[in-house]
Amino acid sequence: MSDVSTAPAATGRPRLFGSLERGERKLVLIITAIALLGVAVAGYLVYIHYAGIKPICAAGGGGCEKVQTSDYAKLAGIPVAVLGLAGYLAILASLFVRGDLGRLAGAAIALSGFGFSVYLTYREIFTIKAICQWCVGSAVLMTLLAGLTVARLIKAEP
Repeated sequence: MSDVSTAPAATGRPRLFGSLERGERKLVLIITAIALLGVAVAGYLVYIHYAGIKPICAAGGGGCEKVQTSDYAKLAGIPVAVLGLAGYLAILASLFVRGDLGRLAGAAIALSGFGFSVYLTYREIFTIKAICQWCVGSAVLMTLLAGLTVARLIKAEP
């Protein structure tokens, strides 16, 4: 079955995730919005990495550039921004998997991203000794996603 309902809504248009209960649909829409913001942040960081340009850093002081060029900006040769982008896209994809499997996948991905964000924030503060506002923004978004995806999993009807 499709997640686009053809039942008439108040506006007469099909609704995305119309087959979900109202409470879960609201959570899914909030998760979607936050994950899309994450895609934008991670996408920007991927872009500046491959374009070889300096990140825009409103705080000044070069913290963003220092973090983005540190040894911790890559994991096994892969820029962590690429991993973040993949994580946000995977969370979005999990919303289209029906039932408990989709809910569990979304929560597992978001919790993994949250844990990795905690590790990277630790490295920013204690090892690199610089803060990247884009990284902090991404960590906040992933923290929100972890909480919301777990709430969606727990609140699901059996």
